Amino acid sequence: MWLINSSIGRKVVMSVTGIALILFLTFHCCMNVAALFSGEAYNTICELLGANWYAVVATLGLAALAVIHIVYAFILTMQNRRARGSERYAITDKPEKVEWASQNMLVLGIIILLGLLLHLFNFWYNMMFAELFPSIHFDPAPADGFGKMITTFQNPVFSVLYIVWLVALWFHLSHGFWSAMHTLGWNGKTWFCRWKLIGLIYTTILIALFIIVVLAFWFGFAPSLS
Repeated sequence: MWLINSSIGRKVVMSVTGIALILFLTFHCCMNVAALFSGEAYNTICELLGANWYAVVATLGLAALAVIHIVYAFILTMQNRRARGSERYAITDKPEKVEWASQNMLVLGIIILLGLLLHLFNFWYNMMFAELFPSIHFDPAPADGFGKMITTFQNPVFSVLYIVWLVALWFHLSHGFWSAMHTLGWNGKTWFCRWKLIGLIYTTILIALFIIVVLAFWFGFAPSLS
């Protein structure tokens, strides 16, 4: 099957899964921003998205998308490195018109993966997993997502790690957004420049909102639950 066996097919799979993950990040961002205005509203959303059949199915679907995206990214990176062979060691000057993010996608990917594992432990494990297995004691309670945000982001170490993760994610998304559009064929001379600008603006706003939420909880600007 060409989606698996060919380089172009793998790039298409990466593009489609990447766009799907960006859409999820957009929803996740809107959910987090709600916490800046009302702890009750955030916990209501958490309760709606609790451990029920559609939440579990959605989680498994997102996990599959993420795994496919990461695996294909690694395959393509190794493929590109093999294609360059020994030439990559002979290059001492930075190639013209090549973005920093494009040259360091593997490093960014590793940082993003480590940040994702941290995030899954801090929130998914302590919330949805806790609801799936109620016999295990968790503090705060699994349904108190707002309380979990407070305990996580008021820890300076976690807040700094999250900000580093989000900055790496911005580099990855700002490059990946227009690269996905290019792979999917929307790469005309006019629209190529437009997609680069749209992607830069969109991902900057998206990541900035995530960082604002972290900073708001870190420095105590978030609302109380009462």
